[in-house]
Amino acid sequence: MLPTRHEPMFDFDKLDKIIHEKSRLGIMTLLAARPSWTFQDLKAELELSDGNLVTHLRMLHENGYVAVTKEVLDRPQTSYALTSKGRKLFQEYLGILEQIVKLGRPGGDSQDS
Repeated sequence: MLPTRHEPMFDFDKLDKIIHEKSRLGIMTLLAARPSWTFQDLKAELELSDGNLVTHLRMLHENGYVAVTKEVLDRPQTSYALTSKGRKLFQEYLGILEQIVKLGRPGGDSQDS
C-alpha cells in the first residue's frame, strides 16, 4: 500500500524571496515606516557596509520595490522610498508572515486562514 500524500500546512514558496533576505527585510521595514530614508540613515540604522547596502538597494530598485531620488543639498544625497508596487508587495509579505505566526502558535490551524 502506498503512503498517503500529506498536504503541507503552509506553502513557504509564497514568501517573497526578494524581501525575505534579512537585510532587504530591514530596508523594506524602515521604508514602510516613513516616507523616505537617506542612504546614510539606512546605513546607520541597519549597520551595513556601503557595499552591502548598495547591493540590496540595487536589487530592490531593479525589481521595482524601491524608488531612488538623487539631489544636491549641501552635498549630493541619495534617498530611497517604497514604490506603490513595493508597498503592496510588502503588505502581502507581512500578511503571509502573519499566517505563518498563527500556524506556529499553540492551537494554530491552517483551516482558519
